[in-house]
Amino acid sequence: MNRRIALTVGAAVCSLLVIAACGVLLGVHPATMLASCAGAFGSYYAVGETLVKSCPLLLLALAVIIAFRAGAWNIGGEGQLIVGAVAALCVAQALPEGPLAAILGLMAGAAAGAIWAGIAAALRVTRNAPEVLTTILLNFVAEHFLGFLINGPLQEGSGKYPESEAVAPLSWLMTLSSTRLHVGVVLAVVLAGAMHYFLFYSAAGLRIRAVGLNPRAARYVGIPVDRSIFGAMLASGALAGLAGSVELLGVTHRLFERFGGGLGYSGIAVALLAFLQPLAAIPSAIFFAGLARAAGELQRTAGISSAVALLGQGVAVLVALTLSAPRFSSLRVAKAPASRPVPHLGESS
Repeated sequence: MNRRIALTVGAAVCSLLVIAACGVLLGVHPATMLASCAGAFGSYYAVGETLVKSCPLLLLALAVIIAFRAGAWNIGGEGQLIVGAVAALCVAQALPEGPLAAILGLMAGAAAGAIWAGIAAALRVTRNAPEVLTTILLNFVAEHFLGFLINGPLQEGSGKYPESEAVAPLSWLMTLSSTRLHVGVVLAVVLAGAMHYFLFYSAAGLRIRAVGLNPRAARYVGIPVDRSIFGAMLASGALAGLAGSVELLGVTHRLFERFGGGLGYSGIAVALLAFLQPLAAIPSAIFFAGLARAAGELQRTAGISSAVALLGQGVAVLVALTLSAPRFSSLRVAKAPASRPVPHLGESS
C-alpha cells in the first residue's frame, strides 16, 4: 500500500512539473502558475467547486474498477452517463417537484446506465463480443440519441436552443452549504467505501476478483464466470448512470449537446491512477478535478489553453502505469495448479 501511495504521489508531482515546464516555455512566471492553484483549492468556494467536479469522476472511476476487477473493460462510461442523465431528467420532470423526484431521478439514472451496460454485457456473455468495442459503439449511439432528444422531444419551449427545459429547483439535489457542494459528493464517497468492503471483504467480491484474475481457474472451482461478469457490468453501468443523474440534478439541471464532455473517458484515467483501488479513487478524482480547475484559471489569467489539464492527466497516468507495469501485467495469472484441491467458492456465504 505504501508503495502504491508513493507511485500515485510521484505521478501527480511529475504531472505538475510538466505543466510548470510548459508554462515557463510559454513565458509564464512560476508565481503565476502557483497562483492558478487558487482556482482549485485557494478558498472555501474553490474547494467546494473542485469537490463538485470530482464527484462524477469518482463515480465513473468506480464503474471502471468494478468491471475491470471482473475482467471486463467498460469503456462506455460516457454513454451510460448520458442515458442516466436522460432518465433522471424525464423522471424528475414527470413527477411533482420535491426531494422524492430527486431520489427517484437518481434511481432511474442508475437503472438506465445498468441497462445500457447490460447490452454490452449480454453480447459479451452470449456472443463473446469484446466489450471494449461494443461499449465504445454504444457511446456514439447515446451521444446521437441525446442530440435527437434535445433537438426534438426534449427541446426547450422556445425551440431556439439545443437544450432541454431545466429541472424544477425543488427537485435539485440538496446542497450542503452556500456553495454548489451537493449530497451527491457524499454519496460518491460512501459508494467508494462500500465498493472497497464489497471487493475485499465479501464472498461475492472474492468471486469477482477471482474471475478477473483467472476465469479458467475460477470456473474450475465452481464460480459462475459469465454471471459474475454480467453482474459486474450491470453494477458498472449503474454507477456511470448514477454519475449522469448526479451531474444533471446537482450541477447542470438540464441536458445539452456534449453533456458528458469526455467525463467517461477521464474516469478511466482516474481509475488507473488509483491502481484500481476504490478508496484511492477518491484522492485521484480530486486531483484530476483540481488539475482541470487550475488549468481553467491559467487560461483566464495567463492565456494558456485549458488543454494543458489533459496533458497533465496523461502524464500522471503514463508515469503511474510505467512505474507499476509489473503489477498491472500480473493482474491475469497463470492456470491454477490442479495438483491440490481448491475450496469451492460457488456458494454464497
